[in-house]
Amino acid sequence: MNPKIEDFNHFKFTPSVWIVPTLMMLMNWFIFYLDNLFHLNLDEHGIYPRTLSGFQGVLFSPFLHGDLNHIASNTVPLFILTTALIYFYRYVSLKVLVYGILFSGIITWVIGRESYHIGASSLIYVLVSFIFFKGIQTHYYRLVALSLSVILVYGGLVWYVFPKVDETISWEGHLAGLITGFVLALYYKTPEYKKVIKYDWEHPDFNPMEDKFMQRFDENGNFVNLPEIEPDEEIQSNYFSNFPIDYTIVESEKNESKPEL
Repeated sequence: MNPKIEDFNHFKFTPSVWIVPTLMMLMNWFIFYLDNLFHLNLDEHGIYPRTLSGFQGVLFSPFLHGDLNHIASNTVPLFILTTALIYFYRYVSLKVLVYGILFSGIITWVIGRESYHIGASSLIYVLVSFIFFKGIQTHYYRLVALSLSVILVYGGLVWYVFPKVDETISWEGHLAGLITGFVLALYYKTPEYKKVIKYDWEHPDFNPMEDKFMQRFDENGNFVNLPEIEPDEEIQSNYFSNFPIDYTIVESEKNESKPEL
């Protein structure tokens, strides 16, 4: 069932717009800090394809990062894209985040190389893919502009869904995120972002006494005819005379010489 546009008030800034991205960012950095401080080797809890123990990484891998450069490169885009998702698509934002993590992780577990796959980059690809395809699908000018902005800023990420571009990254996780975001954009419906028609009688300053339709009803609600409009007085001509005027038609004879033969 599609939500009504009145429930959205188009786009509304709520505390969740910044709270959720902030919590996700803090959680990533807190886990990274504990991992490096106590040498926990949490990488082993990432996705290891086609193994039962490696399946736990479907849930844990988006919160695990290998080094400072890895987590730093993921922090800013994850925060920006999550904020945009919640602000523009708050009705489905939680579902996109949860199912985006699950499905992209499962796909990575199925197609990935025999190595540990960690990092929030797969979720970033989910968000880029969902925001782009959903915005184009809605045909709403603000969301289309958002889609184009995302492609303008993060369009270069598409190269990292292909193998052998960079052997140090999980192109499988990126590809899984791209596919997941596209499928979620097709599956989840958004409201029709159109201006709600407001009739005259819905306005607070509506006066029924001035409305032509309401004038056809009396105070008891009975239908009545409008009073007949008296015709305007015949306009008198400005030219008049008290003497009779007779007109006589006289044939005109022109005093012209006839041509000689």
